[in-house]
Amino acid sequence: MVHINKKVDVVNYKEKGQNLLLIKFKYDDELIHLCKSIGCRWGIKNRSWYLYYTKENIELIKNVFKDKASVTFSNTNKVSVESKKNKNRKEVPDEFTNLLIRKRYSPNTQKTYTSMFQSFINYYYEKEIDDIVEDDIRKYQDYLVTKRKVSISTQNQAINSIKFYFEKVKKGEKLDLHIERPFKEKKLPNIISENEVFKLLKVTTNLKHKSIITLLYSSGLRRSELINLRLRDIDYDKRIIFVRGGKGKRDRTTILAENTILVLNKYMKIYKPYYWLFEGVNKKQYSPTSIGAMLRNSSRKANLNKVVKPHMLRHSFATHLLEQGVDLRYIQSLLGHSSAKTTEIYTQVRSHSLAKIKSPFDVLIESKTSNNKG
Repeated sequence: MVHINKKVDVVNYKEKGQNLLLIKFKYDDELIHLCKSIGCRWGIKNRSWYLYYTKENIELIKNVFKDKASVTFSNTNKVSVESKKNKNRKEVPDEFTNLLIRKRYSPNTQKTYTSMFQSFINYYYEKEIDDIVEDDIRKYQDYLVTKRKVSISTQNQAINSIKFYFEKVKKGEKLDLHIERPFKEKKLPNIISENEVFKLLKVTTNLKHKSIITLLYSSGLRRSELINLRLRDIDYDKRIIFVRGGKGKRDRTTILAENTILVLNKYMKIYKPYYWLFEGVNKKQYSPTSIGAMLRNSSRKANLNKVVKPHMLRHSFATHLLEQGVDLRYIQSLLGHSSAKTTEIYTQVRSHSLAKIKSPFDVLIESKTSNNKG
């Protein structure tokens, strides 16, 4: 039996006439990710994540934290949360979960799709699943946006789970779905400067942690790609790293910096990993949450005015390459982007090129100043 040592408290709270479910726990990257996956928002006033109080959201919280944390509900007696299962509650069909497994969707995607689809079919608890029509799906979207006030990404995930059932599981036989998708927010990637990378490495004295930061930044790896690296994926002679089964199940190669090799050689002599490049307890893969915690700690020690997250190092790698004049197509290949449009976003954050652009206001003032001197 797996021992669960993480604790989550869910409290019914009323604010401005709205009943909320406050979700409280000690800082934990995995639990934060789970909150975001079900559309929770961060409340600055209460310093906790929250959802609007509904029966569906109580069930959603129980499902998403199942096997991940021990959940305690307080003041939520309007709905019986202690009962193991609502008698009328529908379970996701086996054919849905089995197809997710056969198609080799990631465990996180399987969990998200299953949770999202279960919320959807229980919204229409009085209907059989295959009796749900396109208009019902539109109304459910309205409910997500206006009542639950979910994020755009959560709305898209809900749509994807519904489409997966009707188009993949049922092969489009029941419904021809035409669903309006929301516009995705276009946020610029957060990066840190070369000097901030240096400060981060300088204060990180643990050699394993230093090696992790070095690889994330010097090779542009995702956190999941780094923890999946095996010893044999590093080619020291050719100075390349083989990334197996990256995002979208795509393999690729990326660069291995000369100075990274020096750090890795020291790390290998001391830690002597057996199979995975970075191993945790009992030679198992290193924990992704440990990487996040380590970076937060190093950010604090380096007195940076931001908390550095693993993906920020990947963003910084791409941006700094672009500032060095490396062709965008090469950066796209190193990052494993399927579309150049994804890589092009880094052109909007490169500071060196922007610094060279002179504002027309400066040109105007310089022109007037020059004329006056003449």
